[in-house]
Amino acid sequence: MSTVGEVLKFVKENDVKFVKLAFCDLFGFLKNVAIVSEELSAAFENGVSFDAHSIKGFRDATDSDLFLFPDPTTLTVLPWRPGPGRVVRFFCDVKNPDGTIFPCDSRNLLKFVEKRCEKMGYACKIGAECEFYLFKTDELGEPTQTTLDGGEYLDIAPLDKGENIRREICLTLEEMGINPETSYHERGPGQNEIDFKFNSPLKCADNFMTFKAVVKAIALRNGLFASFMPKPIQEAPGNGMHIGISLIQNGVNIFKNIGDGNAKIAESFIAGILSKTPEITTFLNPLLNSFDRLGEFEAPKFVSWSRQNHSQLVRILAPGGEKTKMELRSPDPSLNPYLAFSLIISAGLDGIEEKLALCEPLNMDLSSTDKNAIKNLRRLPENLDKAIDLTEESKFVKKVVGENLLSKYIGVKKDEILAFAEACRCKGESCDRYEGDVCENTCRGKTEFYRTKYFNTM
Repeated sequence: MSTVGEVLKFVKENDVKFVKLAFCDLFGFLKNVAIVSEELSAAFENGVSFDAHSIKGFRDATDSDLFLFPDPTTLTVLPWRPGPGRVVRFFCDVKNPDGTIFPCDSRNLLKFVEKRCEKMGYACKIGAECEFYLFKTDELGEPTQTTLDGGEYLDIAPLDKGENIRREICLTLEEMGINPETSYHERGPGQNEIDFKFNSPLKCADNFMTFKAVVKAIALRNGLFASFMPKPIQEAPGNGMHIGISLIQNGVNIFKNIGDGNAKIAESFIAGILSKTPEITTFLNPLLNSFDRLGEFEAPKFVSWSRQNHSQLVRILAPGGEKTKMELRSPDPSLNPYLAFSLIISAGLDGIEEKLALCEPLNMDLSSTDKNAIKNLRRLPENLDKAIDLTEESKFVKKVVGENLLSKYIGVKKDEILAFAEACRCKGESCDRYEGDVCENTCRGKTEFYRTKYFNTM
């Protein structure tokens, strides 16, 4: 369905009683306002107001009204809320009271980037590979630190106890019009991965937001807690969100001949992404905890590329030909997909416009190679402080997201860093590793901050 009339007819004929109007805040959290179905027609015409002051990074109390306008093409029935009285959900445009687009509406930003891509003669396709952990809950339903199982990569039952959960998630997603391609047990205990078919950037971002909500809902229904925290277990692999990208020109995938001298546009696209990844890392890895993952268990920490090499920032995936795609491996699931995709695609398009040359591939395992071989490689930021410094210096980021959005986003991230520093301030006997005036990073303050700020909410 693509028109308001078709949507209203569906709602009337299919026992829909409640409508959720959803949007993504600046930091990747899904928010919604629920209305009764009788109010949907008015919502399409006039929007539904909400208090933007209460959404972190949106507006202050002196000018707090914003409006949600449902996108009729995003109608989805929520299968876990069965009839009678069905529930549907729309993604929405966020607008000012005068009807103009709110500048911090990241979903609209991605629409703008898609249009730029089309004007340049390309169609971008994105596929997300998202990892998550399943933890057991206590008698109060609160998450524990005990994983669902102790399985490893591609294990089967009984070592893999998440098999039926993944099946339920995939079937639910299919009911909602989202097509998973593969699902399996990942390397960590209780860690799982589900991958999706390629789609337009906007559709992929919408699907990613839906995916996280479905995983959370199905896990809860089974007495479990799903965590998308980048590094929920310090000694185990982190949760990555690998982003596969292909670029179509005149119906042809321009990545298919990458590396043989006949794909200069594709090489410039990759070169643009490689050149800008350090300065957009604040948006790809937005948590303090994100940097505990980078450089561990094949998660990248250098700016490099190769073919079929899991230790690189960018790799070119097999098979070749029309199915060839690049994969960016540094992002994690705590990101805002609309902001992340906007910046990644814009970096690639800038690379094309500037005709950037792609450096030579680095065909070595960067997780175990000799230090002398990598001493001259450009590194990704080592922590959120350094990532923010690069972002604030970046003319590119400011051009893509705008000064207003950037200042609000960075302001919240800096507050987060200050809160972390306060939580980790050495308090003598309260610290597990207190030795004189030295407090190691494994202190209780860090553990408690991660648990309350990230683990219980991601």
